[in-house]
Amino acid sequence: MKKVYIETLGCQMNKSDAERMYGMLEYCGYYQTENPKEADMLIINTCSIRQLSEDKAYSQIGVWGKMKKSKPDLKIVFAGCVAQQGGKNVLKRAPYVDLVLGTQRLYELPNLVKKIEAGEKVVSIEEKPFEESEIKINRVKGVNAWIPIMEGCNNFCTYCIVPYTRGRERSRKPELIIAEVKKALSEGFKEITLLGQNVDSYGKDLGEGQNLAWLLRQINAIEGKFRIRFVTNYPTDITDEVIDTVIELDKVCEYFHIPMQSGDDYILKKMNRRYDYATYKKICDHIRSRIPDVTITSDFIAGFPGETEEQFENTLKAMTELELDYSNTASYSPREKTVAAKWVDLYIDENIKTERLARLNEHNRACCLASNKKYLGREMEVLIENYEGVNKRGISVITGRTRNNKIVHIPCDRDLTGEFVNVKITNARTWYLNGELV
Repeated sequence: MKKVYIETLGCQMNKSDAERMYGMLEYCGYYQTENPKEADMLIINTCSIRQLSEDKAYSQIGVWGKMKKSKPDLKIVFAGCVAQQGGKNVLKRAPYVDLVLGTQRLYELPNLVKKIEAGEKVVSIEEKPFEESEIKINRVKGVNAWIPIMEGCNNFCTYCIVPYTRGRERSRKPELIIAEVKKALSEGFKEITLLGQNVDSYGKDLGEGQNLAWLLRQINAIEGKFRIRFVTNYPTDITDEVIDTVIELDKVCEYFHIPMQSGDDYILKKMNRRYDYATYKKICDHIRSRIPDVTITSDFIAGFPGETEEQFENTLKAMTELELDYSNTASYSPREKTVAAKWVDLYIDENIKTERLARLNEHNRACCLASNKKYLGREMEVLIENYEGVNKRGISVITGRTRNNKIVHIPCDRDLTGEFVNVKITNARTWYLNGELV
């Protein structure tokens, strides 16, 4: 029996791709292992959103290349966004790699495995997507199933590599999505998260009337008790129809992830974002006016080329004024092919970027704590995700999430993973809530 090990870097979309690869490879006679040393095939599933992630990918396959010297039949696959971007250059840099697999050729994997097993070296990075068919998916055990509904992006923000690595926006066929949701639910998953670089664009390339709100209604109609989430939203693409589904549908959660990236209007324009601070605030205010307990999270970049201290402080001010519940933060990382990467003369000193990121994180912590304190004394429904067992204080703890995506730790000596429980919130910490079973 042949074994395969996949190391995944980056976003939930990459993790979803890895589950699909495991399923396809089982069809090819490869079974999953958690130990790379016993594998017959090693796959690095890469992320190119930042230079650090790309460097980590090449470093890892360098280690695998040394392993191949003593195990010449070992197959090494370089997949994901860095593969799509690098193409044949990956083989020049790492000649021990057998297959370079681009993001849009994922479903070609079974055919390509046959070629590399026959001794070929293959690069498959064509921009035309390889047609998806129903495949087996080997999901990581848990309560949340991550299901892509579309891929690619048409926005071309000046800092972002996604349109170059994931291609243009493409919606998955609804029948494939719904079949995958039903399969996940039958396997015991209790939460479905729909994935896309911009989920609001779902259905634009499909038939009339098929959009994100329509898809949410189709999934919500499936029998059973489970939750539905969706990420990520582009600010100005969020429609009232989508907001209506969050209000009206019992399974759709009160949660929006809406990346802002900067709180300064000039920097937003340089980023090619299609809104200013006032527009973004109006969107958040509108959502909150209609959904009182909604959680709104965001993304921010510190040290974008040309960013002044005053412009950066506008971001800190925005984060506080918008009362964001949580934000992903990062310092700017130039990515090849993007417009902003060419503005070398505007690059911010690394020490300044590091200092700004630290201040951004400090503001983020303050916003998170302020958000969590709002729920003290409240009774909330929590979906238990894991049983942590006895902690350092000798207390057994279960951990789960509220509908609006708040993490809650609860003393409990029973493993209630996968169950919905009512919890009274007793304490608020920066990153999580404490509660007790009601």
